[in-house]
Amino acid sequence: MTTTLRPTEPLQRNADGTRSRRFQVCVNSRPVGAIHLGTSPSFGDSVARILDLRIEEPDRRRGRGTVAALAAEEVARGWGCRQIEADVPADAEAALRLVKALGFVLRSRGMQKQLGDAPPALPAGSRGRLMTQAEFEAWLGYESEVYARTWIEQGVPEAEAYAKSSRDHETLLPQGLTTENMLFSVLEHEGTRVGTLWVALREENAYVFDVEADAAHRGHGHGRTLMLLAEIRAIAAGRRVLGLNVFAGNTPAERLYESLGYETTRYSLYKPLL
Repeated sequence: MTTTLRPTEPLQRNADGTRSRRFQVCVNSRPVGAIHLGTSPSFGDSVARILDLRIEEPDRRRGRGTVAALAAEEVARGWGCRQIEADVPADAEAALRLVKALGFVLRSRGMQKQLGDAPPALPAGSRGRLMTQAEFEAWLGYESEVYARTWIEQGVPEAEAYAKSSRDHETLLPQGLTTENMLFSVLEHEGTRVGTLWVALREENAYVFDVEADAAHRGHGHGRTLMLLAEIRAIAAGRRVLGLNVFAGNTPAERLYESLGYETTRYSLYKPLL
């Protein structure tokens, strides 16, 4: 039997600059599922994304999804893409096994925590305060560099990683420190600055974009305190869900978040297209 992709629409040019196309997955011309392939809003035409892949129940567990994903890789190569990405919900175990079997590598995972109505207490001697403009400017330069280096470690070419860092910060922070719904805090312990926190307020939840204990003060539990401060900020703003993203390999952060009650909601994986 031959599994092929049959386009169901013309190649789409989207408002955000990406391209996309939907296909039927066919076995000997018989439709058995669908796949939606696109390119990355962050990296443009150099990175493809499997936006959706579904095989109808009677045809599952027969390798249809595997062949469809491999065919999608060929389409992506034809688009000039050098890498392909996929996001998999945490409860989609079969899909996660599939992409890993195809050579996709874990890049990061999204996590979230349900918050109560009462904010947690910070440890004795610790307090959070708003970040000053001078502190923000120093933080932004440092954090932009760290963010770019993190993407380079995840297999993104250096020029693209720095371009992404610049673009993401400009998009998220058009007014810098005073950007609406962006909360920047400094954690102090016994009067000494020990870390920084960036929390974004969304319609239904809050999101930790950046959290870091200062280098000279690591190993003393301030990372945990910063995450408690994030909960305080979220609850004060009326949000009861707090989310974040953690890159693969950051084991101390993963253990911290798990110990605080965060649960994985999705996995982000990627694969070079040779």
